[in-house]
Amino acid sequence: MSRRQAGFTLVEIIAVIAIVGILAAIAVGRYWGVKNRTYVTAMQSDLRNPVTAEAEYYADSARFTADLSALTFRETSGVNAPTITTGVGFWTATITLSLLPGHVCGVSVNTTNPVSAAAGEGAPACN
Repeated sequence: MSRRQAGFTLVEIIAVIAIVGILAAIAVGRYWGVKNRTYVTAMQSDLRNPVTAEAEYYADSARFTADLSALTFRETSGVNAPTITTGVGFWTATITLSLLPGHVCGVSVNTTNPVSAAAGEGAPACN
């Protein structure tokens, strides 16, 4: 009488490992997509803050400023501080993120040359 051994064959084990690998690759791809959207949202949020601060500064001094400390601006951790350019009656700001090379967000106020033509007045836009 022969005794049969219980267990999995090598082919069954390889098939399970392949399926788990495919599911993990899908999950990691979705995770990075969500993480990138979170960074872009943080950049846009950091551009909304100077819009309010610049309006308050302009109401007090009748000019815009590029000095972030005068605006009492605090950036989100991981996001670079915005670069503000001012002129007579207008200002623009751009912001980048080192973790997402090539992503730039900007906001423009009272200018004929906005950072993004698709964005409204004082609305942050990203590329």
